[in-house]
Amino acid sequence: MRAENAGNAGNTENVDNAGNTENAAKMHADQLDVDVPLVRRLIAGRFPRWAGLPVRAVVSSGTVNAMFRLGATMSVRLPLTPGAAGDVARERLLLPRLAPLLPVPVPTVLGEGAPTGEYPLPWTVHRWLPGRNPDPAALAGPGALGGARALAADLAALVGAVRAIEPADGPPAHRGGPLTEQDAETRSALRVLEALGGMADTEAASAAWEEALGAPAWDGPPVWLHADLMPGNLLVAPGEGGQRLAAVIDFGTAGVGDPACDLIVAWNLLPAGARAAFRDALGVDDATWARGRGLALSMALIQLPYYHGTNPGIAANARHVIREVLADRRREEGAGANVR
Repeated sequence: MRAENAGNAGNTENVDNAGNTENAAKMHADQLDVDVPLVRRLIAGRFPRWAGLPVRAVVSSGTVNAMFRLGATMSVRLPLTPGAAGDVARERLLLPRLAPLLPVPVPTVLGEGAPTGEYPLPWTVHRWLPGRNPDPAALAGPGALGGARALAADLAALVGAVRAIEPADGPPAHRGGPLTEQDAETRSALRVLEALGGMADTEAASAAWEEALGAPAWDGPPVWLHADLMPGNLLVAPGEGGQRLAAVIDFGTAGVGDPACDLIVAWNLLPAGARAAFRDALGVDDATWARGRGLALSMALIQLPYYHGTNPGIAANARHVIREVLADRRREEGAGANVR
């Protein structure tokens, strides 16, 4: 499977001077060893003008990249697996094009690192973006609905701005195709979850997945997508009404495709009371909403058995998404029963 990123690239408090990361166990069979001493050597070799700056690991639930602070104003981002190297080239190409068209800051490339004998992949130095990752539990807490709706409005503005970009010559987005492309891996994950037992209601999840597959496919023109709007790729900061969107990171899977792809944030982050506001702000039709919910479910079902033993942050969010999707379906079924 392709690893999903959720890197805490902007939380200035989540740093580890010892160079350790949250994920002590390797998440991927081909995962590279990346630590503070390696990053110091890479910086000294490629960018000697920055060699004297302190390097600190950023604690995160990231699965695709390792993140490090470089001094006070920069970050270093290194792919963890060879399969993620292509994301680096995509970001370097797309970020300058997309940044002026979006309502919040995105990473700025300050230096392009090249493969070496010690680290065989391209890597990047970015400007540090302040903020912290939003917490789905906090947004669903007592008295938090107003703030969640404010953040939902910010997210709708971001998704709308991304969609409005001229799609000509945009690369295909990861997961931007028909939902059926996720079917085999989703069903495989369901079988694994059923064998493991107790992690999820696989019977209800299977029914929800079948329902999603029955939604009409997207038959309009492709639109631009971020394609990985996970909580770990969003940064928030205090603002009017609560925590407001401050930046968005990780454009390694961005491209064009089905607009349903960027609706996943409605289930991996927003509580039910703010989910409707997000949908209304974007004017999402029933079929696109159903595909977006199906994609969010598919991602969570795939992530949970893959990361449950190595990445507690991603596994916890996967469980959260599954619960939210199934709760959505129960509410709809109840509403339908009341109408009848």
